[in-house]
Amino acid sequence: MTDIKTLIKNLHPLETKVLLNYSVKDILTSERLSKDLGYKEGHSNQAFSWLSAKQLLSELTRTPHTYFELTDFGRAVAKNGSAEQRIISFLKENGAHTLPEIAEGTALESKDVGSAFGALRAEGVLKMNDEKKVEYTGAEIPQRILVAKNLIEKALNSENAQLDAANLSKEEIEVMAGLTKKRGVSETPFRTIERETVAYKLTDTFTQVVDALKQAGITGNEIGELTPNMLSTGEWRKGVFRSYNISVPPARIIPGRTNPYVQFLESVKDKLCSLGFQEFDGPLVETEFWNGDALFMPQFHAARDIHDVYRIKNPTHAKYIEEPYLSNVAAVHKNGGNSGSRGWNYEFDHEFTKRLIMRSQGTVLSAHQLHSAEIPGKYFGIVRCFRYDKVDATHLSDFYQTEGIVLGEDVNLRTLLGFLEMFAVEIAGASEVKYVPGYFPFTEPSIEVHIKHPKLGWFELGGSGIFRPEVTKAMGIDVPVLAWGMGIDRMALMALGLNDLRELFSEDIEKVRLRKAKF
Repeated sequence: MTDIKTLIKNLHPLETKVLLNYSVKDILTSERLSKDLGYKEGHSNQAFSWLSAKQLLSELTRTPHTYFELTDFGRAVAKNGSAEQRIISFLKENGAHTLPEIAEGTALESKDVGSAFGALRAEGVLKMNDEKKVEYTGAEIPQRILVAKNLIEKALNSENAQLDAANLSKEEIEVMAGLTKKRGVSETPFRTIERETVAYKLTDTFTQVVDALKQAGITGNEIGELTPNMLSTGEWRKGVFRSYNISVPPARIIPGRTNPYVQFLESVKDKLCSLGFQEFDGPLVETEFWNGDALFMPQFHAARDIHDVYRIKNPTHAKYIEEPYLSNVAAVHKNGGNSGSRGWNYEFDHEFTKRLIMRSQGTVLSAHQLHSAEIPGKYFGIVRCFRYDKVDATHLSDFYQTEGIVLGEDVNLRTLLGFLEMFAVEIAGASEVKYVPGYFPFTEPSIEVHIKHPKLGWFELGGSGIFRPEVTKAMGIDVPVLAWGMGIDRMALMALGLNDLRELFSEDIEKVRLRKAKF
């Protein structure tokens, strides 16, 4: 009975109310506690967790659910129509037009017009005529567009603007796969929400605790926090206070020290500087020009979607782009310029290229550095980047890359592979490394380096390659340029002995204190 007395003194009011209001016959869920006791979902989960730890509650079932929630972009599509619908309507009414003219006439982003055109041309709905203008072929609107429209309308008319995957047909599920992103919610009509419904029941031993609570007169309504309002109104006199354990020891006072992750970043800088690299840096806010155009990423093509970016609300565009680099890059995109290639064969959008965004890749700093780089030369940066991403053990929505370039007459693919091995072995501390062919619009050949983590298995450390002439020639560089962008957060997983990127920014200070780098 002494144990029971100690137990009831340590019960939180959230737990007490659950114990006093239900029996072993009841099936408990967060929805039921919300309805019966007015608990928020977080309160219910706390009560369940605490009671389970005290062996007063046991888990019955765990049922996964997938929901598709309409986004603000989806509401805009419901109001104005999808990009495909607007383009088809525009061409029906106005006849053949170029891609930039369609973008202007439909008030759509150039990249959205390019992506929609690519899909509709593959389905035979649109075609490019001999004058490089887009025409409507007269074909029927694809079924996927009609299904997508119906899904958006159904979500708009639902109670929570959500659709339950269990209630959708096979065809609707297939179409929905192209309307939602697990990596983020950038310009997609839906966001995917995955939840679990967990059901619990009280264990047989809870009856003794309930009897002790009733005998002690504990109701769960005891005052746990004294507020200024209670003091001013005298309300505290009418309540009963929770007991406090004054024997709890005070928090330890521990001298501060540098965060282990910061130490790791500094160690990477020291190693690269000792190898003769010069460090570069740049602003977090960049233009589409340096973030993509200068890297030969086409403005009106689906390849632009490789990086989902955060746009700046105010101001939206830069005032100018440095010359002669703007003219050189525009020429490369249009017809290849002086690079020896044919370019992308479209009219370069000088307004789009000035749009301001949060940089989505570290390679933007390499593009900046090219025109002023020494030859031969070696450069690197520790770069913070921003992208829409589903946060998990190996992905964060903002992250650090170590970005670098090596310029010289004699550098080649073997030189690049040597640098990649150095990053994987010397900095990340990996014992197993492999190279995989990759694709990036700005490098050829392109290589991804993968390392094996003892817990997470194989994962990509970063991308690399040799800059294409379309990138280097526009910046006045005529020698080979090796380039790489490594996920330094992922290197830290190995170096710090972690299994999850989120632990780098843990709120658990004890874990942070115990963390020690292997370098």
